[in-house]
Amino acid sequence: MTSPGELERTLRENLRGEVDFGAAARALATMDASNYRRVPVGVARPRDADDVAAALRICAEAGVPVVPRGGGTSIAGQATGVGVVLDLTRHMNALVSLDPAARTAVVQPGLVLDRLRGAARPHGLTFGPDPSTHSRCTLGGMIGNNACGAHSVAWGTTADNVAELAVTAYGGASYRLGTGWAGAPAGLRELVSRNLAVLRTGMAGGFSRRISGYGGLDALLPERGVEVARAFCGSEGTLGVVTEAVVRLVEAPRAPALAVLGYADESAAADAAAALLGFGPLTVEGMAADLAGSAPGLPRGGGWLFVEMRDEGAARSLVRAVDAVDSVVVTDPAGQRALWRIREDAAGTATRMPGGGMAWPGWEDCAVPPARLGAYLREFRALLAQHGLRGTPYGHFGEGCVHVRIDFDLVSTAGIARFRAFSADLADLVVSHGGSLSGEHGDGQARAELLPRMYGPEVIRLFGAYKDVWDPAGGMNPGMLVRPARLDENLRFEVLPATPFAGEVARCVGVAKCRSADAAGPQVMCPSYRVTGEERHSTRGRARLLHEMLAGEIVTDGWRSPEVAEALDLCLACKGCLGDCPVGVDMASYKAEFLHRHWAGRMRPLSHYTLGGLPAWLRLIAALRLARPVNAAARRVPVPGLTRERPLPPLAVEPFTRWWRGSGRLDPARPEREVTLWPDTFTEHLSPQTGRAAVTVLRAAGLAVSLPPKGVCCGLTYVSTGRLDRARSVLRRTLDVLGEVRGPVTVLEPSCAAALRGDLPALLPDDPRAERLARAVRTFAETLEECAPHWRPPRLDRPVVGQTHCHQHAVLGDAADRRLRERAGLGGELSGGCCGLAGNFGFEPGHHEVSVACAEEQLLPALRAVPPGAAVLADGFSCRTQITQLAGLPDGNRARHLAELLAEAL
Repeated sequence: MTSPGELERTLRENLRGEVDFGAAARALATMDASNYRRVPVGVARPRDADDVAAALRICAEAGVPVVPRGGGTSIAGQATGVGVVLDLTRHMNALVSLDPAARTAVVQPGLVLDRLRGAARPHGLTFGPDPSTHSRCTLGGMIGNNACGAHSVAWGTTADNVAELAVTAYGGASYRLGTGWAGAPAGLRELVSRNLAVLRTGMAGGFSRRISGYGGLDALLPERGVEVARAFCGSEGTLGVVTEAVVRLVEAPRAPALAVLGYADESAAADAAAALLGFGPLTVEGMAADLAGSAPGLPRGGGWLFVEMRDEGAARSLVRAVDAVDSVVVTDPAGQRALWRIREDAAGTATRMPGGGMAWPGWEDCAVPPARLGAYLREFRALLAQHGLRGTPYGHFGEGCVHVRIDFDLVSTAGIARFRAFSADLADLVVSHGGSLSGEHGDGQARAELLPRMYGPEVIRLFGAYKDVWDPAGGMNPGMLVRPARLDENLRFEVLPATPFAGEVARCVGVAKCRSADAAGPQVMCPSYRVTGEERHSTRGRARLLHEMLAGEIVTDGWRSPEVAEALDLCLACKGCLGDCPVGVDMASYKAEFLHRHWAGRMRPLSHYTLGGLPAWLRLIAALRLARPVNAAARRVPVPGLTRERPLPPLAVEPFTRWWRGSGRLDPARPEREVTLWPDTFTEHLSPQTGRAAVTVLRAAGLAVSLPPKGVCCGLTYVSTGRLDRARSVLRRTLDVLGEVRGPVTVLEPSCAAALRGDLPALLPDDPRAERLARAVRTFAETLEECAPHWRPPRLDRPVVGQTHCHQHAVLGDAADRRLRERAGLGGELSGGCCGLAGNFGFEPGHHEVSVACAEEQLLPALRAVPPGAAVLADGFSCRTQITQLAGLPDGNRARHLAELLAEAL
């Protein structure tokens, strides 16, 4: 038997791509977006088809299984494996060619779908199948799962849109598949000839979403044209590795319109869906109130159908013809995107139950003929209740495909037994309606064991024989589809300790929105992954490493793990994941907890004492009135523990509270209301002009301003460096000094406001004062909107550019800021993404290159395109500092806080 070390050496010697059998690489590949976990021997990143062939030959000689992997968003476990994982996203991700006249494209398996769609868009074309993970799923994964998406009612499944496939089998043999037997493996034609009756009868009665098993095997029938490439689709990596594909493109509608139809409930919407197919829709998607909630833009109803038509006229004709409770037609692209985002994020949002618990995949996408959908959903809801389970169905109602996350207990013995019993009962229910156990995402480990309930024994034997023609040694993704593992084996939760932190880490279900290829729009997550492209720097990758750290099987150093420390080192603690991740993974908090334990009892990096203790250092410098000599020294002498590539921002000679005590106490004669202005560290010592401007505006709005007693601090810098015990003591002292909170507390620095609103109650959960202060925190714009609703801000009537602070985006929200800017005549959108400085991150050694690259993604390009007369707006001190140091703006156009812009206009 070849040892892992020997196998690694042989692969390294024969592959041009990377081979990594280290703990981190293996840990990152243990899971996909399913409930399952399998530990691989190692990971290889082939550069081309020759590398793939070499890897498959070497692994076959060693008797080691192989699992091809794309974006890792499979939800049934088929992208996990115990042998060598072939990561096809790193190098084999090219769009080889695109032929608009022929409406075809040649793609490599690691190409992200949105990159293909973006290249096809200028030609008025698109790739029809579009799963909700389109911004990170790969074409190879879509072929493996026979993915569909929302537009399959118009354009079909991936199998319907594939013309040719280049495939390499276990052992290294290569094939070119299309239509006809040419290029097919030996024995396949004979297998079909011997089983014509089984193919014609045992797989009869299929419908568009019959994806389960080798559901396309009947495409090999002579009357079907012997579509070998089509039959290969949906094989879930069990037959061979796709190294190149020729795919068909379709004409994209120029101005699609979205008709949203409201019905009394989900079942009524499901009953209506099949009748809409005669109108030629592009999509017929369904969801109920327990998923969509009170989302803006929805018509009245308790269940909705999202029906996309080719143009506005077709959409309005549809609305006139149907019997819906209410309806709305949306033609504005931005409005359509906002509504579609509800649907696309459902794979994550459905994971969060109303009471705060979690729901999991496992029975994500059963499908029944559309005419049976209403009846099926009613029985499905009853079956959930019978087993004491809860779930929120949604999905492709026009094709009878239902997605759902269910609150299974996948930890206790009794909970796992219930999971197994429910799975069997649901399989029987689906089959009784003539349905398919999988309607989109494949069977993997979650459903393959139950395939005999859907197909007769002759079909199951044929599946095994089909697998053996392609893979006689059984080395391709064993345990999936044929001779499968049990559906209650290899559950990813069983290796975790029963701790609150483990429960938080397990929240990451792997839908990988953090790996999104879409850099546009307000999304922040995940800035370091966008720069490096490394899985370990994505939110999901970091969560997986923490998961394996807690499991202790691969990552064996526990909280002292260098692999986890390295991955978290480039986490900017921007909290973008808290706002953008559909399940609310909070990697900034996980990082703080890890650093707290990682450095417990040890000397920390110097930056944890310098930047981490910044409030104390700045208070001392201010008390000794040393700002000028410290500024002079900082220009000449590097500060220990900080990068030399970045100058330190100068300290204010007159701190904000010193100005306040001297001349800042004048309030309106008859104030309408009093607000407390929080003197955060940045406003106090680095940007007091922001505090003075805020006082001016708040008073102009008729508000009296007071400051809390000296010595208050939000603890942000201690949290971000993982000094959590110190953060707790600082926050307790702050609460002691602050006393009873009366009225709103206005915090100008978004990161400090986010720390008080989020980190404070989390760190001091047993202190009721913490929750009271958190509830009192307001941003500058929120204060004006709440406390001076009738005040009219000065009109600036000029465009703005800049950036919304990451913590404001994720924790606080910016709706009040948008409304205030609109009232002040400040037009334009602020950029998304992250400025890259992120508090202490950009000042720490080894981070400068990533910090600058983050700014280059959205912020700096927006500033270079600044229109004449535009104001540069950035409420965060870090954002303003990054802009000052990197943007090269004229001296008279520095970045300002919104309070400064309004104060100047007064």
